[in-house]
Amino acid sequence: MYVAVKGGEKAINSSIELLDQKRKHISSNQDINISQLIEQLSFAVDRVVSEGSLYDKNLSALSIKQAQGDLVEAIFILRAYRTTLERFSYSVPIDTSSMTLKRRISATYKDIPGGQILGPTFDYTHRLLDFSLLNGKETSNKKNTPTSNDNVFFPRVMEFLNNEGLMEKEIEKLKSKPFDITREPMKFPASRDQWLQILSRSDEGFLLGLSYSAIRGFGSKGTHPFVGEIRYGFVEVKIYPEELGFEICVGEIEVSECEMVDQFEGSKKIAPQFTRGYGLTFGYNERKAMSISIIDRALKSEEYGEEIKFPIQDQEFVLYHSDNVEAQGFVSHLKLPHYVDFQGELNLIRELRKKILKENKDD
Repeated sequence: MYVAVKGGEKAINSSIELLDQKRKHISSNQDINISQLIEQLSFAVDRVVSEGSLYDKNLSALSIKQAQGDLVEAIFILRAYRTTLERFSYSVPIDTSSMTLKRRISATYKDIPGGQILGPTFDYTHRLLDFSLLNGKETSNKKNTPTSNDNVFFPRVMEFLNNEGLMEKEIEKLKSKPFDITREPMKFPASRDQWLQILSRSDEGFLLGLSYSAIRGFGSKGTHPFVGEIRYGFVEVKIYPEELGFEICVGEIEVSECEMVDQFEGSKKIAPQFTRGYGLTFGYNERKAMSISIIDRALKSEEYGEEIKFPIQDQEFVLYHSDNVEAQGFVSHLKLPHYVDFQGELNLIRELRKKILKENKDD
């Protein structure tokens, strides 16, 4: 650490004070509050919730404010706080089929039971700067805007393919206790429950790049995946207290879910069929859920006897490099003093140069 340098501790304290001043330098404007961040920067808050692996939007917004909008730093802060919390129970698996939907679309079938629910999305906007936001003059249109689809059951689109026997069957129940990535170190070969947990809290940009590589031909077969269904909304979280003997609801969370459809040409043991990729995240993180589902399918390549030759198919490459907290820590540590290490490298280079120069002179 820099405290080892003369005057280092004083310099570090001054650096922290300057950072604090930078955040508080608000001139004549009012200090932004937590509720404003949650309401007006909801996508940023949801990303930190997902990658911070802690469903608390207030704390997510607080970490964003503290990090001055640096989302990776905010994720680091939230993840660090999470480690101090006590776990008092495990929830039962959430039931996304009973989700209170805010958005639900399919790119495989036009007419689906319940219809396509577009919900809030940038997909149909023009991506033009809205200069009315500069002066806070944006208009609000609340006419005939549905807010939810309470207590309405929407069958899964993938069931159409399941009923025809054209879709691989999903495992209904794990044979053993689910892997807990927050309590256990990674193990290879990784099980699907392990990699889905890791991907859910991985860096969105890294996952997006990986999934894009697969679509461009650097995946299992370079095929074009189809969005079977995307769901975004609220689901109940339940626990099963043994002393009660029945499940109780302890709250609800906002989630994004994606099921991706891909082709499989078949093998000696498996007939040609569609295969699936799955992604689930906290909050409204549709792009990330889609990326996870593409990567999930690629990581199942070995299961289908496909050749492993691209980064997205390599478990260790994907899972070891997808966590932005770990990546940031390792890259950022290069800023710390490496004086002794560098002197060793410097002496080595000098000796090698001397040796080469002497050999050249002798020649």
